[in-house]
Amino acid sequence: MTVENPRRALAVVFGIVFIDLLGFGILIPVIPLYALSFGASEFVGSLLIASYSAMQFLAAPFLGRLSDTRGRRPVLLVSLTGSVVAWTLFGLAGSLVVLFLARMLAGAMGGNIATAQAYIADITPPEDRAKGLGLLGAAFGLGFVFGPALGGFFASETVLSVARDVLPAVVPVSEFTLPSFAAAVITAANLVLAFVVLPESRPPEERDDVPVQERESRLQQLRDALTTEGLGALVVSFFLVSFAFSALESQFIFLTNDQYGYGATENALLLTYFGVVIAVVQGGLVGPLTERFGEYRLAIGGAAIQVVTLAAVPFAPRLAPLVPNVGRLLPVGPTVPAAIVALFVVVTPLATGNAVTNVSLNTLVSRAASADDQGGAFGLTQSAGSLARTFGPALAGALYTGIAFWSPFVAGGLLMIPIVVLLSTVDRSTLTES
Repeated sequence: MTVENPRRALAVVFGIVFIDLLGFGILIPVIPLYALSFGASEFVGSLLIASYSAMQFLAAPFLGRLSDTRGRRPVLLVSLTGSVVAWTLFGLAGSLVVLFLARMLAGAMGGNIATAQAYIADITPPEDRAKGLGLLGAAFGLGFVFGPALGGFFASETVLSVARDVLPAVVPVSEFTLPSFAAAVITAANLVLAFVVLPESRPPEERDDVPVQERESRLQQLRDALTTEGLGALVVSFFLVSFAFSALESQFIFLTNDQYGYGATENALLLTYFGVVIAVVQGGLVGPLTERFGEYRLAIGGAAIQVVTLAAVPFAPRLAPLVPNVGRLLPVGPTVPAAIVALFVVVTPLATGNAVTNVSLNTLVSRAASADDQGGAFGLTQSAGSLARTFGPALAGALYTGIAFWSPFVAGGLLMIPIVVLLSTVDRSTLTES
């Protein structure tokens, strides 16, 4: 550990990852509708969403290995620079092809998470490493909570009107382009921060010169994990959870646009609420629930909740007659339609179930791995999640356009059933539950 002030360096990496995810989160409510504005179908829009995770999956190992031999700092700086270019190009895109290229570049640069994790491993002793990586996870969560809210802010008519008056006429201003430029500006500020205050954590004498071909690929690691007793069922369960939930993430905005006529701003508010529920559950409820029931039961219970709630999302308007009329939430402002109240009734337990399942599965994976294999085990779950978020949106988009609007959500709910079955096969005697 060569960094003079590891605590400060950890705070800087936390800020870098948070701001990076903030820039990414800004575009979550924008991307699907942006694709539709070019005449794309929901399926093509889903491919646009999936392209980020596909490139991130491919680039993360390369960037991680590059940081082993060239240093963490230059890889982080180059990836942030690439993100600035990607989000700027995203806002200037005049065609669907350019939109895809920008999104794929952003995904490749988003593979810097492997480098950020390695940086934390460099500056923290083994006994504090879990805490450091936990802070990285918190940065992820906060970025996904505040990012969509900022995206909705920059897509609002008030901000768009001000931007049209202030910005030069050559700058395209719309509910899609302005959030893209905002993401580029935020990422540029992040780049300046990293350039000024981030030290190198891996000096030249400690850098790894092992040839790339001698390392095991992520796909090979996944295949090996699937044949490991206990761990295989957990990794498959994590993949299915991510795959099923990606159907909701990729098609939710298409659904609300079709059923409620919602644009980027309204969807940003819905996604922000979703993120807040997940953050509250993971930060405040999972601990007491784990002490009471244990991770194993929580994982099964969370999956069971999602079986029903995921499938119910597209039918929320039909549940409207069953919910009370809440009228206005504030003394002034619009009334809240019953269909929206019904949607909140459905997505609240859905977000709760997803938060509980993800945390419990990660904990069970940690328990199934030896002390020396913790990093590798979490790397496997990240690989499984990236693959799921690559193929899940594509399949969900095909179901949405090829069968019916409700089909990807119902399919996602049904995918939760095998998780319950798989977890029932895990030998609980190998896991030390709370």
